[in-house]
Amino acid sequence: MSARDPAAENALLAGVVEAISAGPELGPLAARIARLIVGATGADVCFVHVLDDSGTALTLAGATPPFDSAAGQVSLLLGEGITGWVASRNEPVTITDGKDAGARYRYLPELRGEDFTSMASVPMSTQPGGLAGVLNVHTHDRRVFTERDVALLATIGSLVAGAVHQARLLRRLAAREHAHERFAEQVIAAQEAERRRLAADIHDGISQRLISLSYHLDAAASALPDSPEFTAAQLVLARQLVDLTLGEARAASANLRPPVLDDFGLADGLASLARAVPCQVTVAADDWELPEHVEIALYRIAQEALQNVVKHSGAASAYVELSCHPPTVRLRITDDGCGFDVASVRARDDAAAGFGLPSMAERADLVGGTLDVRSAPGRGTTITARVPFARPRAGPSAHT
Repeated sequence: MSARDPAAENALLAGVVEAISAGPELGPLAARIARLIVGATGADVCFVHVLDDSGTALTLAGATPPFDSAAGQVSLLLGEGITGWVASRNEPVTITDGKDAGARYRYLPELRGEDFTSMASVPMSTQPGGLAGVLNVHTHDRRVFTERDVALLATIGSLVAGAVHQARLLRRLAAREHAHERFAEQVIAAQEAERRRLAADIHDGISQRLISLSYHLDAAASALPDSPEFTAAQLVLARQLVDLTLGEARAASANLRPPVLDDFGLADGLASLARAVPCQVTVAADDWELPEHVEIALYRIAQEALQNVVKHSGAASAYVELSCHPPTVRLRITDDGCGFDVASVRARDDAAAGFGLPSMAERADLVGGTLDVRSAPGRGTTITARVPFARPRAGPSAHT
């Protein structure tokens, strides 16, 4: 091969490293590696076969023209043909001539093996990743491939194998992350669908029946003569019970599925939460069109944080900020209350602590976000949730 001098070999290896650094996409990487090898070694063609995720077959990932169009269309089982044999044994093979006479040879019309006399086939392997594929070079004219030639190709194969393993790992991680995101969305969607159904059942069933009962009781009370007083008193008690039950049903319905999100969106939902807090709460909220599961998670986090303001902080004022800086939406709740030691609260049992920090963190995590809690005794509390998003809509609004 023509790359026998160290300078040429070093230039080739530097080109391979540069190609690997350009990106993890296997197709473009394999094609570029094949061109570099042919250009530096004087071979006529180069084929880069990559082991698939199942570990049972090799697929042509890249080649030099005119065979580059066959990438992704040629496949060999492990052990099949010379390439499959090299992969199964993890050993290189060199053939000077007469390759089609060997028992290991398999003719592939797409690769026109009859046009080439000599070949070198080298496994692309690295530790600890193991086999990643096979690197083949062919020449039209008869050529003897030396040990140095094979060693150079093996070095290139090891570099490419590392890139292949990394690309495969990144692909798997991306698939897992996507599956996790989809699972989280489905879990939240299922929870909220059930809550929406229960809220509708309460509203359309229990609440409507209680309202009807209230009308009947009012009618009975107005129809009574001046006596008996006992009956009138019972009707008053019944009326009070109806009012109490109706209030509880409405509260349960709102807790299952906050109707303000359906009617007005997250910004107004946060303002509604703020109005229910017995201290001054300022809300500055960008009005963005967020996915439903993200809106619900942020609303529940704000709801829990503001409940903490009421129950624990003794704050005179609080500030709620919803800001969107693609690809992230940030919810921040700050109060000027008594504060607390975050580490000690997290170390305590959730039910005993009563701050709901694990619940808020879990809600953020389920939508791919994070929760940060900053507090210290006498210095107030700041809770920040950051969640990824990708669909902005409009501008800011503010509420006090």
